[in-house]
Amino acid sequence: KRTYLATVILAVVSSFFCLSCKNKDKQLGAPILNRDSTSVMTTRGVDMLISENGIVRYHVVAEEWKVFDKMEPPFYSMEQGVYLEILDSLMQPESTLRADTAYYMNNDKLWRLRHNVHAENIDNEEFDTQELYINNLTNRMYSDSLIRIKQDRQIIVGHGFESNNHLTEYSIRKTEGVFPVTETE
Repeated sequence: KRTYLATVILAVVSSFFCLSCKNKDKQLGAPILNRDSTSVMTTRGVDMLISENGIVRYHVVAEEWKVFDKMEPPFYSMEQGVYLEILDSLMQPESTLRADTAYYMNNDKLWRLRHNVHAENIDNEEFDTQELYINNLTNRMYSDSLIRIKQDRQIIVGHGFESNNHLTEYSIRKTEGVFPVTETE
């Protein structure tokens, strides 16, 4: 009788648990069917060095780094701000850049910095624009946006810009500015 009574109680309790779970709605998100639209990895608090051909070339600091390797073309996304140093062979910064948003296109080896881009070179010249590209294949930086360059004694403004990665040899298209003129007798 005890075995029979224990079996009946166990059956009643088991059915009670099954029925109580059956009526609850589960709050699940929609399944991700297209893997292209999601990042494979999201990392927060990034502080890393990036090398090219075995030589450390970049120091990157970002609040959040997302990797989209299944997208076509694959890219990295840093949409919460980025600080980037381009390093020389002794790992000293030759130029520094900050931007609100940055993307790195893996196949093209191309950085795209957007919104409030601020760069400085080793000569303390300051470059401000809304969009700047860094091409690692050609070691060139360029922009088609308005650019403002602050030097020691002058400010140059232009629409369009091209430079080496060190921001030491550059040309500006459609220039404007105020330039000091020294009068000679």
